[in-house]
Amino acid sequence: MTDVSGVNYARAKPHSLPRTQPVGVYRRVLAQVQDTKVPLLERLRFLCIVSSNLDEFFEVRMAWLKRENKLRPHQPLDNGKTAAETIEAVAKEAQALIREQYDLFNKVLQPALSRAGIHFYRRHKWTAAQKKWIENYFDNELLPILTPIGLDPSHPFPRPLNKSLNFAVELEGTDAFGRPSGMAIVQAPRILPRVVPMPSEICGGDAGFVFLSSILHAHVGKLFPGMKVKDCHQFRLTRDSDLTVDEEDLKNLRAAIQNELHDREYGDGVRLEVADTCPAHIHDFLLAQFKLTSAELYQVKGPVNLVRLNAVPDLVDRPDLKFPPRNAGRLKALRKNGSVFKLVKQSPILLHHPYQSFDPVVQMIREAAADPDVLAVKMTIYRTGSNSELVRALMKAALAGKQVTVVVELMARFDEANNVNWAKQLEEAGAHVVYGVFGYKVHAKMALVIRREDGVLKRYAHLGTGNYHQGTSRIYTDFGIITADEQITADVNTLFMEITGLGKPGRLNKLYQSPFTLHKMVIDRIKQETEHAKAGKPARITAKMNSLIEPSVIDALYQASAAGVQIDLIVRGMCTLRPGVKGLSENIRVRSIIGRQLEHSRVYCFHNNGADDTFISSADWMGRNFFRRIEVATPITTPELKERVIREGLEMALEDNTQAWLMQPDGSYVRTQPQDGEPAFGLQEGLWKIYGR
Repeated sequence: MTDVSGVNYARAKPHSLPRTQPVGVYRRVLAQVQDTKVPLLERLRFLCIVSSNLDEFFEVRMAWLKRENKLRPHQPLDNGKTAAETIEAVAKEAQALIREQYDLFNKVLQPALSRAGIHFYRRHKWTAAQKKWIENYFDNELLPILTPIGLDPSHPFPRPLNKSLNFAVELEGTDAFGRPSGMAIVQAPRILPRVVPMPSEICGGDAGFVFLSSILHAHVGKLFPGMKVKDCHQFRLTRDSDLTVDEEDLKNLRAAIQNELHDREYGDGVRLEVADTCPAHIHDFLLAQFKLTSAELYQVKGPVNLVRLNAVPDLVDRPDLKFPPRNAGRLKALRKNGSVFKLVKQSPILLHHPYQSFDPVVQMIREAAADPDVLAVKMTIYRTGSNSELVRALMKAALAGKQVTVVVELMARFDEANNVNWAKQLEEAGAHVVYGVFGYKVHAKMALVIRREDGVLKRYAHLGTGNYHQGTSRIYTDFGIITADEQITADVNTLFMEITGLGKPGRLNKLYQSPFTLHKMVIDRIKQETEHAKAGKPARITAKMNSLIEPSVIDALYQASAAGVQIDLIVRGMCTLRPGVKGLSENIRVRSIIGRQLEHSRVYCFHNNGADDTFISSADWMGRNFFRRIEVATPITTPELKERVIREGLEMALEDNTQAWLMQPDGSYVRTQPQDGEPAFGLQEGLWKIYGR
């Protein structure tokens, strides 16, 4: 039996759909581009998301497969295939996905956008007025900053930056020094926009754009005076972007990361993109330069970087073609009370983002910074963005003389530069900055405030499923809880002591943590449900996460299914478990929800004979989360809050019949549709109706 990704189940372990399966996830995102119910400019955004996700796929996962193939060419991976076989299968799927993506852009989106008065003008359709404007743009904006590099013995082939736009220019003739040259490379600086808006008056009153590649093609000859330009070909190289820091050579982690960030731009090539008009002798020449094979060549029908089209919706004032604006709901009790600490003393605060505002979390740290009774603030930073009010509040707290400890994860993929910058600024403000535990990413989302109240110290904590990032808090769905529970806050303090100090792990009261107790807790809870089912008691597991690939958890779920446990899994991304397989997983259902918001919350609920033990967590069910990261799972015990988490995080997701995809036994997905007479219901829309304003 072979699944859609080419896995031979006779050779693979029972749970082993391929770990490179995210390509399948991107196809579900691509379905948003095809969905005519999605506003037109939002469909364009989803197209860009697919491209951005594919970039990361090649930079990280395909790069890892290439390294595995080099180091262990004959060793099967956990999917039963060698790295080379897996690369071949995944590349084939990626090629098909990319072709479909460009077909949608060229044949569906562009015509629809044009009918709506939004045009991408190609060279052969430029009017005289547009040609004049474009030439002026080239002369004034591009010509002064472009540096062509002729290829000759004194000018070897340049090293293009990762994912940068470049042009291979074929030339005839000799230059100013009499040197013959057949080719030059022109690198487009990243600061340049890839799509350039034109004045509406030369576009018939409509919104008009021209690709940077088209402008360069038209006027590249101006860079080579006296020479004949035979042709010009755009290309883009994707490089291995994994950061590796050797513990033996490590003296200063921040300096090491900064060095690695520079090197990342010049990692080994993993993919070459060219336009489909690029002749064989050019792309073969480029492949040879980057030591790539023909299988790593991706020829596309259009601009080689669709990611940069994500600027277009923001440049066009057409609210009718975008999602209606949503405003997060505010906590009325906080507005009346005014203080997070006063409110939390009464009862814990549960927040469900983006439907509820992230502001209470920011306010908690701001209050702490300004409150003379606050002695210390501790916080983890994984991703926080380049403009963070939270980090500024932490700096204010430090400058006010409070003890501020910040655990900054410098190895947060693609956010390393931001985090290095924040770490430096926090240190300068007087905060104690810790870079976590070498070899373990600090992925837990925790904040702790210690306050003196009536002569004794009182602790307040925030724990969540998402990052301390105000930008993503408006896009990603996440739960967070602010609590004064003495046992939980003591646990958070213990975790900070573990991370910042030395010594054995402390015993925790209520929290579970990776890499010590979280995996065991999940396995034990699954086994407990299994025993309940065997004893004839109701047994049920419902869990929501981004990825599920850890083999021992999957095996435990299979055993639970065989015993009669009803298992519902809401997994947005990778899932190597196979549901609904006769004799293996008949009682397991898996669904993925893809919509306007990115489903990011992690929620686990174990029925436990009616107790419904419920946790929110920073951890997906992956090996890295259980064994190579510091993660936290927080029990939700307050009855009304537990009811909310179960209802909003799990039950409503299971009722979704508009944005949900059901995983089939072979690993493919089928989109849900309302059945005859069944009202349409979407999880995200339902939550906006409850909380949005």
